[in-house]
Amino acid sequence: MDYAERPPRDALTLVRPEVHDALEGLSRAGAEDRGAVFTRPEVVRRMLDWLGYTPEHDLRGFRLLEPCFGGGEFLLEALERLLAAHFDRGGSARNADGLEGCLRGVELHRESHGQVIHKVINRLAKLGITRRLAAHLAHTWLVQGDFLLADLGGNGSPAHGGAGFTHVVGNPPYLRLERVPPALLAEYRRRYPTFRHRADLYVPFFERGLRLLAPGGRLAYLCTDRWMKNRYGQPLRRLIAEGYRLERYADLKGEQPFQHAVTAYPAVTVITRAEEPHPGTEVAGREGRWVRVGPEATPPDGPWLLELGAGFERLREWERRFPALEEAGCRVGIGVASGADAVLVRPADLDVEEDRKLPLLLAADVRSGSVAWSGRVLVNPFDAEGRLVDLARYPRLRAYLEAHRPALERRYVARKRPEQWFRTLDRVDPALRHTPKLLIPDLAGRPIVVLEEGRYYPHHNLYWVTSSAWPLPALQAVLRSPVAALFVRAYSVEMRGGYHRYQAQTLRRIRLPRWPELPEEIRRDLASGAARLQQRALARVYGL
Repeated sequence: MDYAERPPRDALTLVRPEVHDALEGLSRAGAEDRGAVFTRPEVVRRMLDWLGYTPEHDLRGFRLLEPCFGGGEFLLEALERLLAAHFDRGGSARNADGLEGCLRGVELHRESHGQVIHKVINRLAKLGITRRLAAHLAHTWLVQGDFLLADLGGNGSPAHGGAGFTHVVGNPPYLRLERVPPALLAEYRRRYPTFRHRADLYVPFFERGLRLLAPGGRLAYLCTDRWMKNRYGQPLRRLIAEGYRLERYADLKGEQPFQHAVTAYPAVTVITRAEEPHPGTEVAGREGRWVRVGPEATPPDGPWLLELGAGFERLREWERRFPALEEAGCRVGIGVASGADAVLVRPADLDVEEDRKLPLLLAADVRSGSVAWSGRVLVNPFDAEGRLVDLARYPRLRAYLEAHRPALERRYVARKRPEQWFRTLDRVDPALRHTPKLLIPDLAGRPIVVLEEGRYYPHHNLYWVTSSAWPLPALQAVLRSPVAALFVRAYSVEMRGGYHRYQAQTLRRIRLPRWPELPEEIRRDLASGAARLQQRALARVYGL
């Protein structure tokens, strides 16, 4: 049969009609609509090298899978290496049929699948392989279908164990949940236990790729590393802990590994299917230096702390020695969210009763490192006891809120409790305004920790810290220091531009000694407000 006449191989399992229709739509969609992002050749070569898929080995004894081959970047490079290994070891064009089981690639997009089929056939033909055999190999190797639903033969369906692939390599699609057709999304969730919460589509790609590995097999994906810390990655981290080990992690945020600029947080993750004790993980930071971290950096029930390098042991030492922030006599919280800032966060000259105006600090008001109030107030619906006010007692407030009632009633909090249609999303704590506190913007490239004496209420993008035990100038020195920065870097995800999220859940992980247990000299230096004395005291406490 001529290769051009051969029908495309389709490996979809039987699915419901609405799932089939969704797949058909994606199979003809543009690159952006299907989350296709293509990898630069030098990154492809590096990943195959890390996997050990090199011609120095007899690759004819391996089985390599690429889950979504797109333009064929990984698959074509793997083919070149396979052919080199074949011919270097006495193989010929006539016995190239023995390579039939060595490669497998899956691609949903029909046009991309056809183009790579054509490239593979032409490459094989140039080596003297007959076009008939070349077409047979190409159509055997390359499957048109959805990797997450495809029947890859034998025990390769999701319900079974591994299909025996020695290597799985690729770049999973960058497709957010909002862009996945609902019927298809439901089918993925039904089949893949790790696909929970707000996980993106790459999570089930990890799960299936891992389950398809033979014992001792290795998977390498170029993918965002958000799952290593976020809540939605917990099921995947637990799966890896149960029968796999993270062999290598390389942070690529400092380079552009894709053929076109992509807003992502890329890393290469190499995972081995192995039962023996975990020897640790090789980690490459952005400076290019490799360090080994022990298995305690990848706990099954917590975020993975791979990017710390040598700082990991220091972090663990502090966690052993000191209690967490709130155990040391501090409280952490977040400012008020209104759900309708355009209505409820206004200039101070708003025409409502004065005691309904709560002076509000925004994140922009503290970014300079000190308080610079912008004159905004919260239209406060709560009284001094934290109860909703009676609007009949506040005619100007009532008139203002009634004028904006349609916008306020559209909020979920108003639909849930229609009688409280004018409340803010969060309850206002009357005491917090007058409590001295430290304020920390949610997103910052450097630690901004501002002491506010008790005149303002924080907005929802400001976190606050109060303390009944620590003097606030001393606590401010700790939260501004490399100590706090290391905890935030360890337990929060990195944002664009190298920023980290200073969230309550992260701040609570910071470790502090108990204030009364510190020597008097150290307490005096920390509370002095003098940077030089505070740095000296921190060095003594934390071993900096």
